[in-house]
Amino acid sequence: MFADLAFALAPGDALVLTGPNGSGKSSLLRVLAGLLPSAAGRLRWAGQDIAEEPEAHRARLVYLGHLDAVKPALAVAENLAFWIALGGGDARGAATALARFKLDRLADLPARYLSQGQRRRLALARVVALPRALWLLDEPSVGLDAESIAALCAAIEAHRADGGIAVLSTHAPLAIAAPQRLDLARAAAA
Repeated sequence: MFADLAFALAPGDALVLTGPNGSGKSSLLRVLAGLLPSAAGRLRWAGQDIAEEPEAHRARLVYLGHLDAVKPALAVAENLAFWIALGGGDARGAATALARFKLDRLADLPARYLSQGQRRRLALARVVALPRALWLLDEPSVGLDAESIAALCAAIEAHRADGGIAVLSTHAPLAIAAPQRLDLARAAAA
């Protein structure tokens, strides 16, 4: 596990978490999401400890874990509409999000027929469709082909250009501009 981590992110920043399996990348993302308590230290947003207003913190972020949270019985568009409604997003963003990940032509297909890569793209469309300042992405490129990885990187860059922050874990190199990097294997050894 990691200890003594310190970093600061401003609007438009990206932080890439690296390290071998078990080094704490997923755990750190869960701490950042407020899903796990930190053993020590503080997590602040605009100077305020997130523990003081956890609901406000959850409202500013979208978290994508290893599971895609795709309901097999619902159509692709219905899955996205469900998450947009649950997250308080604008339904008009659904078509744009589906098109970004080339799922628009599959909108009426039941999700049970999607491949692993298509399911991951649908999960990423959910991230894009929800208006959140902070994206927490746990190995977002798993199961994606080169074209879909390029779409993911473009989505991250567009989010950053709009003043959003992205924190992601990965084992694969991603073409995003000038991210901060944090190697959790080195952090654990320090």
